[in-house]
Amino acid sequence: MFRGRPAMLAKTPANPAPLQRTAFLNDTTLRDGEQAPGVAFTRKEKIEIAAALAAAGVPEIEAGTPAMGDEEVETIRSIVSLNLPTRVMAWCRMSEDDLMAAVAAGVKIVNVSIPTSDRQLAGKLGKDRAWALGRVAEVVTLARRLGFEVAVGGEDSSRADPDFLCRLAETAKAAGAFRLRLADTLGVLDPFGTYALVRRVAATTDIELEFHAHDDLGLATANTLAAVMGGARHASVTVAGLGERAGNAALEEVAIALRQTARAETGIAPAALKPLAELVCGAAARPVPRGKAIVGADVFTHESGIHVSGLLKDRATYEALNPELFGRGHTVVLGKHSGLAAVEKALADEGITVDAVRGRAILDRVRAFAVRTKENVSRETLLRFYQDSFTESALRLRRAAVEGAI
Repeated sequence: MFRGRPAMLAKTPANPAPLQRTAFLNDTTLRDGEQAPGVAFTRKEKIEIAAALAAAGVPEIEAGTPAMGDEEVETIRSIVSLNLPTRVMAWCRMSEDDLMAAVAAGVKIVNVSIPTSDRQLAGKLGKDRAWALGRVAEVVTLARRLGFEVAVGGEDSSRADPDFLCRLAETAKAAGAFRLRLADTLGVLDPFGTYALVRRVAATTDIELEFHAHDDLGLATANTLAAVMGGARHASVTVAGLGERAGNAALEEVAIALRQTARAETGIAPAALKPLAELVCGAAARPVPRGKAIVGADVFTHESGIHVSGLLKDRATYEALNPELFGRGHTVVLGKHSGLAAVEKALADEGITVDAVRGRAILDRVRAFAVRTKENVSRETLLRFYQDSFTESALRLRRAAVEGAI
C-alpha cells in the first residue's frame, strides 16, 4: 500500500444531508459491549466513549449496570453529569434493589429486564409466566413512583411464546412502561423469524418496540433491519458489534444499512463511525478487523485489476458506498491481482509514464513480490521496480545483440 501517497480515485459529489431520524439507536457498548470476554473499561474510557457516542448522534446510551457496585454507580453518575445531548439509561434486573442502585447512579431512565421464555423462567428462576407478569406490573409501577422512565427488557424473547410476549407488552404498558425490548439473547433468529415476531407483537400493542440482536449466526445486523421493517422503532447496538460471545448488532452497520437501503434514518454521523470504532476497540484491546464493514481499514481499498480498471473509468461500476460520506477515499493498492491499469495509475501519481511493455514488466515484479512476501507493494518498492526496469531492458537488449551476433 502506498502509505505516504496512496493512489486515490477521483472524487465524487458529496452525499446529501441526513434525513430526519425515523429509527432510534440505543447503544449498549458500555453495558453489553463490556460483557465481551476480557473487556473491562476504565471510568475514563467509559466517559470518553459516552462523549464520542453522543457526538456521533447516538440518541440513547445504556451506560451500565448499577447493581454491580459503587464503582459502576459512580461511573454512571459521571456520565450523567456530563449533560450530553443523549439519553443515559441504566440496565437493571426486575428488582427493587437494582432500582435503588439506579437511583444512586442518577439516571432518569431504566431498562428493567426479565426472562420471557419458559426455559429461562423455569430453568433459571424456578418461576412461571404468571409470576413474570406480576413482577413486571409490580416493579414497573415502583420504578415509575421513583420517577424513572421505564423500558422493559424481554430476555430470550426469541424463544418465548409470542402470545405471552403480547401479554407482557400490555402488562408493561399498563404499569407505565414506554417501551418493550425484544431480545434475541442467544442469537437464534433469522431475518424472516425476526420480522414475523416483531410484526406479531406490534400488531397487538402500541407500546414502542426495541430489538436487541446477538450475532451468533452472523445475522445480527440483518435481523435488526428486519425488526425495523416489522415495526420496531428502536434498535439496540454496540460499536463494532462488541459484546458477549459473537457480539451484538454493530452500530455502524445498522445505521448505514438502514440509510443505504432507505429503510430508515438514524441520525448517526457517518464520518464519526471509524474514529468511534477505533476508540472503542482501543479501549477493549481488540483491533478493528481490516475487513470490518463500514469501519475497517480495507473497505474502500481495491487491488483486483478488473475492479480498479472499472473504477478508474466510472466510480459507480464498483462503488456501493461513497467513501466521502465517511470522510475517507478509495485507495488502490498493488498486489498479486493487480492489472496494468493499476500500475500505470500508481506510476502516474508519481509523475511517471511508462509504455505497455515496461508496465507489464513492472507488473510481473509486483505480482511476484506479493506472492513471495504476502504484502502489498509500497511506493518505494514500486519505484525500485521502475528503476530496475531500465537495467532489465538494457540486459535484454545486450542479450539479444549477443545472440544475433552468434
